[in-house]
Amino acid sequence: MSDASRDTKKSMRSLRPATRLVHGGTTRSQFGETSEALFLTQGYVYESMEAAEARFKGEAPGFLYSRFSNPTVAMFEQRMALLEGAESARATGSGMAAVTAALMGQLKAGDHIVAAKALFGSCRYVVEELLPRFGVPATLVDGTDLEQWRAAMRPETKVLFLESPTNPQLEIIDIAAVAKIAHDGGAKLTVDNVFATPLLQSPLELGADCVVYSATKHIDGQGRCLGGVILASEEFIQAHIHNLLRQTGPALSPFNAWVLLKGLETLPLRVAQQMRSAVALADHLAAHGKVARVLYPTRKDHPQHELAMRQMSGGGTVMAFDLKGGKDAAFRFANALQIVKISNNLGDAKSLVTHPATTTHQRLTPQMRAESGIGDGMLRLSVGLEDVEDLIEDLNAGLAAL
Repeated sequence: MSDASRDTKKSMRSLRPATRLVHGGTTRSQFGETSEALFLTQGYVYESMEAAEARFKGEAPGFLYSRFSNPTVAMFEQRMALLEGAESARATGSGMAAVTAALMGQLKAGDHIVAAKALFGSCRYVVEELLPRFGVPATLVDGTDLEQWRAAMRPETKVLFLESPTNPQLEIIDIAAVAKIAHDGGAKLTVDNVFATPLLQSPLELGADCVVYSATKHIDGQGRCLGGVILASEEFIQAHIHNLLRQTGPALSPFNAWVLLKGLETLPLRVAQQMRSAVALADHLAAHGKVARVLYPTRKDHPQHELAMRQMSGGGTVMAFDLKGGKDAAFRFANALQIVKISNNLGDAKSLVTHPATTTHQRLTPQMRAESGIGDGMLRLSVGLEDVEDLIEDLNAGLAAL
């Protein structure tokens, strides 16, 4: 990296997030394009055999193979690192690829992982089923109970893992406190920050060692492509992530990286509008007699409201609510909606509703769902960019169908 490049990177870190999301990490070709270039290439050519040798040894800068290094993907990684306040980032083909690589990169046979019970179904699979196959037992705890985290620690515990807010019940876990427990026990904390987005919560500032995202969600935000990203210190990335991704190949395609770069440019605008609507819809649902409860972090009736206000700068774009009448009521409600679409995705420009018990968390036993607070009447609502009054009318139509 040239001195001029260092100066540019340093000055970019002094800018505010919205500016970083438009300009951060941009590398221009000889044509001086305004929009980031899309480099659809598998490999790269070298001026000489000596140049190829130097690049493979790491003695000369440049790209080697798009399975693990590509100019467009690198721009996305650099922009995400600037946004997150991380030293380094590595992109992956999906959010679950990011989670799996972040955990497996830190663990080996004989190690132990502690994770919160309230996890996305695929994350629980990795923790409960995949890692134990390779000699890494797991202990699951109530993430909101710090004593359970402490009690679960062992000498061989190397990783603590959580998401906050959780999916779908929007539990808030004290990231700073769990980070201290991890570090006191010689372990590291990995946080899935997808619900909060990088704009509303900064796990690294709270003490986490590694942050993962499904870029498929808010970062794209328009239902177009898959992607994931792992963010941490340069030391962490080099020790645990870089070589694993290089050798195993869960690569993000350059085209998807380009789409995600475009998504980042509008991320603050989208999240701000979606959050304003989410607050209004949460209050509207909470006032209805057929709604048993609404879970949204900044509402005063949220179980961890005080922690949410201390840890987050906003409640996010997603809420959960329980309807009186169980599964039948939830299905009637969702089937009556016209604007809000039934989908298991979230963070989209379109408002989306899903029934976790039969979709994202269906593989869990009824007892496991009950322990996690996922009832048959629970729906998860991801609020989009539609006019909030139209959304209120649509929710009213759903409630009228009960």
